[in-house]
Amino acid sequence: MKKNRQRRLIGLAAVASVATAAHAPAFAQNSVTLYGIVDNGIGYQSSSTTLGSTSGGHSAFKMITGVWAGSRFGLKGAEDLGGGTKAIFTLEEGFSANSGAMSTNNLMFSRQAFVGVSNSTYGSLTAGRQYASYYQLLSPYSPTTWLTGFYGAHPGDVDGLDTIYRANNTLLYMSPSLYGFKFSGSYSFAGVPGSVNQGSTWSTAVQYQQGPIGLAVGFSRINNSTAGGGAFGADSTTSNAGAQTGVSAVTNGYRTAQAQQRFAVGAGYTFSSQFDITATYTNVQYIPGAGSAFRNEQIWNTGGIVLHWKPTATWDFATGYSYTRATTANGITSSAQYQQVNLSEYYSLSKRTGLYALQAYQRANGQTLGNNGAGNIINATATLGDGFNSTPSSSRSMVGVGVGMVHRF
Repeated sequence: MKKNRQRRLIGLAAVASVATAAHAPAFAQNSVTLYGIVDNGIGYQSSSTTLGSTSGGHSAFKMITGVWAGSRFGLKGAEDLGGGTKAIFTLEEGFSANSGAMSTNNLMFSRQAFVGVSNSTYGSLTAGRQYASYYQLLSPYSPTTWLTGFYGAHPGDVDGLDTIYRANNTLLYMSPSLYGFKFSGSYSFAGVPGSVNQGSTWSTAVQYQQGPIGLAVGFSRINNSTAGGGAFGADSTTSNAGAQTGVSAVTNGYRTAQAQQRFAVGAGYTFSSQFDITATYTNVQYIPGAGSAFRNEQIWNTGGIVLHWKPTATWDFATGYSYTRATTANGITSSAQYQQVNLSEYYSLSKRTGLYALQAYQRANGQTLGNNGAGNIINATATLGDGFNSTPSSSRSMVGVGVGMVHRF
């Protein structure tokens, strides 16, 4: 009798558990991934001075961080909402592996912070701090892919092909790939009372990728939230906790622009698994307003090329050249020119860890404006990539060398 009673109790328990499971809510499949990069090394530059100075430079030998890939940690998440649609988010913070400091003071997730939805048929729509459409579709052809932004971005990253330009309050649409084509558009809301345009950023780009051929065209406009130009307003959507992005020896005299416009074309061709080539052309305009410290629109045209060679599974080599020329304006008769040559070597210790070495040289010629704007004409000075924006050379030439280690998790 005891055995029969036990069997009945077990049977009732099994039925109850099945009934409970049948009435339990169905939870959507979701995932959250913790990821990151730690990059540290040692670097040398032949001349280092403060931004705006054309004298007193000295060679510098120091620890450098985030050279091959910016040190960071982040969280990525996705939840299946059904019908091929997912809710997605990314939170990403940059930091210094030398000191542990945030890459940008007073910004918890300075690199990216956005949420949105994606669908394999209709594309994705995201909102938050993120890279504008211009960068997202042009980045595969950027010189920074193999030469790094630190040493290999076009002088001062004047054309925004590295990751230093991130836009707050951004609504971005990215289409799915259709016959090799992909389209993206983004708009960043400044929220300045009484004005829709003031302080905003908008961008659009188209990319074509089919087989070994790739091509992208993009446009971006960044508006200063200070009406009529002047000191860069904290409400400007590319502001980093109130600081202006992309100020270098190239653009220092034009930082009070009312707006910045960028047009770029990038292309690439993969000859084989061992060899590929990319090239870019960019046109950048700094547009003055009534409050700007310069009078005439300033334009920089840049052309660049990168050759990448992978002779074995563990080695990657690359070399690149770029030429940047400014227009003659604001009383300058000998326009600024920047020629830059880069070399890079990367050795994979594993899929996640590698050693790298970088060498770069830049020669500047002509004249530009100093930080006081119009009437303050100075000799153009060298500034490699965008890793030396705040410590350019005091002379027309600059040599940079770096070695380091990068680990991804």
